[in-house]
Amino acid sequence: MQVIISEPVKQPVLPKRMPNGEPWPEITRAWWRMWGKDPLAAEFRATDWAELRDTAAIHGAYWSGDLKMAGELRLRTAKFGATAEDRARLRIQYAAADEADDKRERRRAGSAGEETKRRYSRLKAVD
Repeated sequence: MQVIISEPVKQPVLPKRMPNGEPWPEITRAWWRMWGKDPLAAEFRATDWAELRDTAAIHGAYWSGDLKMAGELRLRTAKFGATAEDRARLRIQYAAADEADDKRERRRAGSAGEETKRRYSRLKAVD
C-alpha cells in the first residue's frame, strides 16, 4: 500500500455540450447537480470528477434514447456508491443512520416505563 496526500476538489462545471455536440438533457444536468450535492462528493478528487463527467456523457446518451448504454451507466455509477446496495458493497455508511440509531437507543433507555422503574426501584412494599 502506498499512502499519498490528496485533497478533494470542487465539482467542475459540466461541459457546454455532450461529446456528440448535442446539448445535455435537462435530466443529466439535474443528475450532475445531484452528485455535486451528495455527501460522498465532498471526498472526490479530480480523477473522480473526470470519471463522473465521462459517466455524465453516458447518462446523457441514455436519456437521449441510447438505451444500450444502460449497463455501462449502472456499472459506472455503482463505483460511486449510487444506490444503497452499492454503498453497502463499498462499506459506505451515512452518519445520519448511526445518529438515528443512537437517538432511538437513548429514547428506549429513557422511556417513561424505564424511567419509572428506575425511580421507584428502591421502594419496598410494607404490610
